[in-house]
Amino acid sequence: MVKLSVIVPFYNVRQYAPDTLRSLQANAREDFEFILVDDCSRDGTADILARAERELPGAVLVRHEQNGGLATARNTGIDRARGRYLTFLDGDDWTAPGYYGRLVAAMEGLDCDFLRTDHVQCTARARSVHRVPVGRRDTVLNPREAILPADRSTSVDYAFAWAGVYHRRLVEKGLLHFTDGLRTAEDRPWIWKLHREAESFAVVSLLGVFYRRGVASSLTQIGDVRQLDFIRAFDQVIAETARDHEAALLLPKAVRTYCAIISHHLGSIERFEPAVARQLRSLSAAALRRMPQDVLNEALDSMDVQRATRLRRLRRRTTATGAAA
Repeated sequence: MVKLSVIVPFYNVRQYAPDTLRSLQANAREDFEFILVDDCSRDGTADILARAERELPGAVLVRHEQNGGLATARNTGIDRARGRYLTFLDGDDWTAPGYYGRLVAAMEGLDCDFLRTDHVQCTARARSVHRVPVGRRDTVLNPREAILPADRSTSVDYAFAWAGVYHRRLVEKGLLHFTDGLRTAEDRPWIWKLHREAESFAVVSLLGVFYRRGVASSLTQIGDVRQLDFIRAFDQVIAETARDHEAALLLPKAVRTYCAIISHHLGSIERFEPAVARQLRSLSAAALRRMPQDVLNEALDSMDVQRATRLRRLRRRTTATGAAA
């Protein structure tokens, strides 16, 4: 039986794919499989993956006929996975030798629905450790209780899918798939769904994933229209949380996080193409109008002056425009 399925989407990462694949080679075991999803790469990545299919033990290569984005590529991998446990890695990141064996051992010891880990962020030659914002380690916890408080960074803000491992029962319950077609912020509805609906999780102080930050081709670095998918992602978070039986308790966190992300993008709006910048303002204003207004007011009151002022200004401008019309 396959113990672990590692799902790795690749899209135009020819420069980094060899490092990623070498790290998988250093983690190979006869009960591990590596599902390599080529999301219709056009830069030579496909040739690198074809060679890996022959040389990497446990490699399973799947090719998309058209580019679907990271969420869709991960779903393809989930559908092909045979492992008792599943995890993710991005095609431009890498892992330490033997990391996946230690990850599986930790998961087997705790026997929970999902496990979260710290990671190392790599920007050029700089390295920094980023930790899951959960204090209790090596203990099985209720994931719903890790969503709050609203005014602090919590486990739902640490949305990296590759920073952990997930039991197959989450697939069977319909909790592990991502929202098809999301080009950015695809981890946000996904992590909220896990914390609302899974039964157990744990955090371990296990380092081994190296996240490459600042890649020129990454959507976090490109100010094009695909970045605006964060609106659709957070609309989903708000809508699903509003249907939760503890909506009154959880919505303030969801709304406040949405507001913080909108403010972040507005604060760096100069990196967007002009037409996309206009769209960002328009879609953000519409998002503010869709939010529960009493919860939004409380969220704005709880934020720092700079972010709250930015959002209130956008809100007033659109309200005034609507009144004039």
